[in-house]
Amino acid sequence: MSGVHVGTDLIEIERIRRSLARYERFRDRCFTPAEQAYCDSRPNPAESYAGRFAGKEAVGKALGFGVARAFAWKDIEIVGRPKPSVRLSGRVAAWAEHVQAGEIDLSMTHSRELAQAVAVVDGRD
Repeated sequence: MSGVHVGTDLIEIERIRRSLARYERFRDRCFTPAEQAYCDSRPNPAESYAGRFAGKEAVGKALGFGVARAFAWKDIEIVGRPKPSVRLSGRVAAWAEHVQAGEIDLSMTHSRELAQAVAVVDGRD
């Protein structure tokens, strides 16, 4: 992987709110315990979950390891604040090493209705 690669995602917060309410395993399937602790501590947890969900999608796209490859959601962990960073593990970490991905920069934002994330991966030369 050489050059700069960008991934982006936009999701409706209400969609995540419904998934959290309807699907008992959604949190555990998609988010690490640390991500859950952070999101559940926020005044509006669905906003934080939506931002992290979009962040995972954006990182997967920037790495060329998107949903089509069915990555394990918890293989991409969004950590830190106020500036989020990314921790990779499992198959996604192996893929990033395989394609020689370098640093990953992530930006997340939300409005009342939407959460968006943009990931930029700097390829190693």
